[in-house]
Amino acid sequence: MKQRIYIDTSVFGGYFDEEFAEHTVPLFDRLKNNEFTLLFSTVTQDELEGAPEKVKALVKSLKPEYTDFLDTNDEVVSLALEYISEKVVGQTSYADCLHIALATINRADFLVSWNFKHIVNVDRIRGYNSINIKSGYNN
Repeated sequence: MKQRIYIDTSVFGGYFDEEFAEHTVPLFDRLKNNEFTLLFSTVTQDELEGAPEKVKALVKSLKPEYTDFLDTNDEVVSLALEYISEKVVGQTSYADCLHIALATINRADFLVSWNFKHIVNVDRIRGYNSINIKSGYNN
């Protein structure tokens, strides 16, 4: 079974960013070769609406048959709000919390992000994981 990878919005932009391209371009090559299943969410879709055309073209280059599209639902919103109420992050990081909740609830094998302030941060990861375990999400 292929591993399922949730990619947040920052990674799409990272494809074209000199600092992140070294790791991002090979990841997208592997996605395009169907080595992983991409978990693509409504949150990511909404955040990419104002993205540069080259980023939108990258999104369109990904084959829908290699992608699982994830909708935001009440369960996702509830978990995201729990991260905020437990002060893992503040209210302004609601969209980041939605990304994490979507990846958690949909049992992503990996969540890939270049957001080092709110997502890829050891203290925050511990907070998210603590709430996930308390809420019955043990992955």
